Amino acid sequence: MIDDTLLEAEEKMDKAVEVAKEEFGNIRTGRANPGLFNKITVEYYGAPTPLQQLVSFQVPEARTIVLKPHDKSSLGSIERALRDSNLGVNPSNDGTIIRINLPVLTEERRKEYIKLARNKAEDARVSVRSVRRKAKETLDRAVKDGDIGEDEGSRAEKELEQSTKSHVDSIDELLRHKETELLEV
Repeated sequence: MIDDTLLEAEEKMDKAVEVAKEEFGNIRTGRANPGLFNKITVEYYGAPTPLQQLVSFQVPEARTIVLKPHDKSSLGSIERALRDSNLGVNPSNDGTIIRINLPVLTEERRKEYIKLARNKAEDARVSVRSVRRKAKETLDRAVKDGDIGEDEGSRAEKELEQSTKSHVDSIDELLRHKETELLEV
């Protein structure tokens, strides 16, 4: 029972770290990266479709990204979806490909992105701590009901604390890396 509770908590904490990593990947750093477009959906034949399924990405230069649609008829809807996204990019369509030049980030915009990254990191930490709290409640209930001994319960809580600390530390490390990336000019 202890192992099941700890394993479930560990898996959920891993998922929280993974979500934080994805969220950080969606924050623009000024370099062209196909990961910027992960959350964009395009209206394609009446159905919202992820952009990755409709185009292939090329990064010919550090601040330029080229999107080549698999279906040329979808160019207009892809361009519209990119303009409507909150990325602040201005796509140019030449009839066969869409070229996006990413503008250089201003100091003010960098600070906004750092603040956004810190908020995402805090959300991930809260999620990890929430998982810890639920697992601890389960362990406490098991001790109270007599399913496990107090020594086993306290040992399991120590393991849970170590796991929580390691996951929070990995989120902090991801945040540190993202802040460094954002401050790079």
